[in-house]
Amino acid sequence: MWSPESEINSIAMATTMRHSQSSSSGISSLSSCGDPERLPELPPLDEQRLQRAALHLQQKLILREWLKDHRMQHHYQRLLAVEVASLEDVYWLEDSRASKILGKDWQLWSTARQNLPTSKAQLDALKAQLWSTVVKSSQHQDAWTWGGMLVVSVSVAGLVTLAAMTQPSLAPEARHSLLQYVTGKYLLPANCKVQWNWKDPARVGGTMCFVVRFFQRNGQPYPICDTDQFFVEVTEGTRKVVTISELGSSTDPNNANIAKVKFTVRTAGQYKISVLIGASHIAGSPFLRNFLPGAIDARRSRFVRPASTVICCAGSPTMMHIEPRDEFGNACVFDQNDEALQGYQVSIFDLRGIVVTSLQQAITFTYDRVNSRVSVTALFPEPICLRAVINYNEQQLPNGDFDIIVLSSSDTTLVHKNIASRKHNICYEAKLLSIYGAAKSKPRKVLCYVGPKQNSLIFQVTIKEMILKFIPKRIATFRLCPSTKFHFLPHLVTQLHGPVFIIDDGAQPRIELASKDRNIIAATFTHFLLKNIGGSETFKDKQDFFYHEVRKFHASYYHEKMTLKVQRDKILESSMKAAKGFSVSDWCGNFEVTFQGEQGIDWGGLRREWFELVCSSLFDARGGLFCTFHDKHQALVHPNPTRPPQLKLKHFEFAGKMVGKCLFESALGGSYRQLVRARFSRSFLAQLIGLRVHYKYFEQDDPDLYLSKIKYILDTDLDATDTLELYFVEEVYDGSGQLSKTVELIPNGAKTRVTNATKNQYLDSLAQQRLCNSVKDEVDSFLKGLNSIIPDNLLSIFDENELELLMCGTGEYSISDFKSHHIANGNSAEFRRVLGWFWAGVSNFSQTEMARLLQFTTGCSQLPPGGFQELNPQFQITAAPTFGNLPTAHTCFNQLCLPDYESYEQFEKSLLLAISEGSEGFGMV
Repeated sequence: MWSPESEINSIAMATTMRHSQSSSSGISSLSSCGDPERLPELPPLDEQRLQRAALHLQQKLILREWLKDHRMQHHYQRLLAVEVASLEDVYWLEDSRASKILGKDWQLWSTARQNLPTSKAQLDALKAQLWSTVVKSSQHQDAWTWGGMLVVSVSVAGLVTLAAMTQPSLAPEARHSLLQYVTGKYLLPANCKVQWNWKDPARVGGTMCFVVRFFQRNGQPYPICDTDQFFVEVTEGTRKVVTISELGSSTDPNNANIAKVKFTVRTAGQYKISVLIGASHIAGSPFLRNFLPGAIDARRSRFVRPASTVICCAGSPTMMHIEPRDEFGNACVFDQNDEALQGYQVSIFDLRGIVVTSLQQAITFTYDRVNSRVSVTALFPEPICLRAVINYNEQQLPNGDFDIIVLSSSDTTLVHKNIASRKHNICYEAKLLSIYGAAKSKPRKVLCYVGPKQNSLIFQVTIKEMILKFIPKRIATFRLCPSTKFHFLPHLVTQLHGPVFIIDDGAQPRIELASKDRNIIAATFTHFLLKNIGGSETFKDKQDFFYHEVRKFHASYYHEKMTLKVQRDKILESSMKAAKGFSVSDWCGNFEVTFQGEQGIDWGGLRREWFELVCSSLFDARGGLFCTFHDKHQALVHPNPTRPPQLKLKHFEFAGKMVGKCLFESALGGSYRQLVRARFSRSFLAQLIGLRVHYKYFEQDDPDLYLSKIKYILDTDLDATDTLELYFVEEVYDGSGQLSKTVELIPNGAKTRVTNATKNQYLDSLAQQRLCNSVKDEVDSFLKGLNSIIPDNLLSIFDENELELLMCGTGEYSISDFKSHHIANGNSAEFRRVLGWFWAGVSNFSQTEMARLLQFTTGCSQLPPGGFQELNPQFQITAAPTFGNLPTAHTCFNQLCLPDYESYEQFEKSLLLAISEGSEGFGMV
């Protein structure tokens, strides 16, 4: 083991041997250091070693003398064993370790340490006094001679002089004391090491942990603490990952020099891990670590196919794809084809639901290494209509259940000819078997027309009956949209009119037809549907197609600035007055909003605030134009049939134009994107796209009625009870609770009792009356305003849930999504502390508080459909050059400015006050 005594003796022996032949001078013992004439000229390295050893020996003797003065000299060797070799080390020794070492003398140690001077000058004076006692004492056999004292004094003086001369240039060591610099007792980032607790590359999904070990410049362990500015930043591309750091160890004092860093990995890719002390990276930082996707999860994998019905040609392969993903949505990558394909199974059924074993090999799987996906090839020898189900490890893929229509080559050519034709008279003969749920005793001959409506962009399927063989009478019309479904029924031997199928669009009673050309009709419909919605039924693809078509529809209108002066206290009335007489071209302009009596330049923030305020006035239930079915604040809103008399149908038309304006602005993209601040009822959204309203909408729109009445009726045997007498009527009550009128739901409904066989019809009729018929004028006026800007055929490509996502964005706020998609501007220790407080506070926010924070920072409480990732500009958190003030925001740039604070409590109070009281209004600073 190294010691200063052994160091000096080794130098002395080496020097004596070096000079023994040429001179009698040399160093043979410690006492020889005191004779200047015998002191040889040492090499620079040995001279430095001698000076360092002499200084360490002096510090040890001073410590021993101090312990002797306080009757603790018998603990000297124990203290040396834990690296306490000087008075400075007395300050560093933790109380927990000292109590274990000193035992019953702990109180003496504590008192003596408290009496040590705190200033450097007083400490130097005490050390000089103790050293003088050491020198004068003849009982110290290993003490230095007077000559040796001269050498040490000169050496130490030289080091002190050198350090004093170079102290200004010792960055970053200049912040340490001279004694720490000379002895190397300070944290050096270059000496720190990282121990990884996983092998690179690792799989996503776990909490990763690595250990950082801290060392002083002299190589000794360094006990890390909060004031050492230890900081870890983990990033994956532009995304930052939140980390948790645990400093030291509360149970093992020997681990005081370590920090454990933990973070959770959900996204595959390469991560950059920066470990810093202050502004300095430790050795090797930043580190790069790779994380691979996890195992395939059938629930998150995606079967890529354009439509719910797959059209194939007999004898020709049809290609589809599966994107294998893990439970976190990462695309899985494989080294071997067998590994990628293992676990995939396909089951093929006929229309009766019986497995067709002879065709199980008609669908095969291959691995596309270039695109990291599984290719699915369907090759059927003969025309047929089937149903297929694709599973992974016996779990069905989310969209792995689909119909397959296999056409002959001639039928395939005919279908493609139909799609390419510009004529509007593509029709096929069929037999009408049933309509409105009533079967026809004798099937009637009808014609099925498939294609675009005459002189219109609207595609449709029209069923017509020929009267007197030349007068067409329309029986039903179905729009070509995803809500229109074809259901294929098994062909019976007794069915003489060809294969049977059902057409149902969810808006009107379905009809049942039979036709030998069923497969051609369905294939033509599917191809027209894909053409109508942009080629794919996924929401993202339909959204992109919708935005493209809206821009194309209004391409002739320039997005010029339109000045809009409004009053904040009369926001709805003044906005309607300002927009009165606006043409469609004007509504497509870029509104430049000015609030009367307020200063402010509209760089986008005022316009967003205007949208927010107007939507709040229109769609907040307290405004009266829309209402809720119960008193809960977060309830869904629905057009109000009993609105105040001052609210007219023109208000609904204006509301429709506002929604159309928001959708048009969103189609322009970027900073123009606007979302509707509202939570519409599902039945209202269904009516906007032409879907039929049924009783199941009560479950979301009016859950109280659903639980108290609808569910009770569904669960009750109406035929076996006499206590509940229901008739096809709806009773309407006024505000005071008095019965005002009774509405028959069907003809002669007051005399028609509800039975088990007709309970679903009764509930559907009740939903139609309450949710649809009672607000028909209001919905028509709303659609008039909406369709003046957005064509109805574009809205119909979505279902009601997708329409809400398109109009209103996400209604829930994800903190993990927020943390993954923001920009933090600032790297000071104070800002990092405040940023940590911010995330701690936001993690405890309610949805209302999150909405207020978004409104305060971005001007809108709703997020785009893609969440925080699609905010443009991205949410920015910036350090403000103030202390203790309220946070401020720049809504034009989605920027939140956070000052510094003394405590978390002060920060949280200021943030809540700012977002609750300062969420509206602009002024000049």
